[in-house]
Amino acid sequence: MRNFSLVISTLACTGILVAATSCNNKSGNGAAASTSPVTVTGAKIAYVNIDSLEEHYELLKTHREEFKKRKEQMEGELQQSAQQMQNKAQDIQKKAQAQTLSQSEYEAAQKQYLMMQQSLESRNQALTEQLMKEQEEMNKDLKKRLDAYLETYNKDKHYDFILSYSANGGSPIMYANKQFEITKDVIAGMNAGSKDEMNKKSDVKK
Repeated sequence: MRNFSLVISTLACTGILVAATSCNNKSGNGAAASTSPVTVTGAKIAYVNIDSLEEHYELLKTHREEFKKRKEQMEGELQQSAQQMQNKAQDIQKKAQAQTLSQSEYEAAQKQYLMMQQSLESRNQALTEQLMKEQEEMNKDLKKRLDAYLETYNKDKHYDFILSYSANGGSPIMYANKQFEITKDVIAGMNAGSKDEMNKKSDVKK
């Protein structure tokens, strides 16, 4: 299942977040540092540590927690259905061994069991597709939020390139000087921008 970091990597291909040589960035853990602009060969460059962004962006953490709960609920539903199917199979076997079922009753019980199995498989596929769709929608929403924030953020910063960096590898940046890092600004700004939404979620939970 794709996570937010994989979607963030696509920002290197579009909008203001531009990767130098690749569009295949990943995510992990990291820390924020100075936000001072640095000029290199005539170009102003900055980068966002995706690891830190994932760790400290509160709305993302909330979405992930909500997604985790839905996933656990779906898994619980499937597990319950699987247990019911197992109980049915054991009941059929027990009655067959005790010879308390007629041939027609045995065949009917087998047919019912197969229908339960097919239903469980169909439900499993439907829930899996639902989770994947929710994950994709969540990732698109978060990508849109980061795109919008960086566009606003750069109006007075005037960076030529804002790169994405991950200490976990996969980033085209092998080494990043913390003078170029603007992660702290991005996290603070995005958390501030989603504060009202977070408060509404808290009120609903209460």
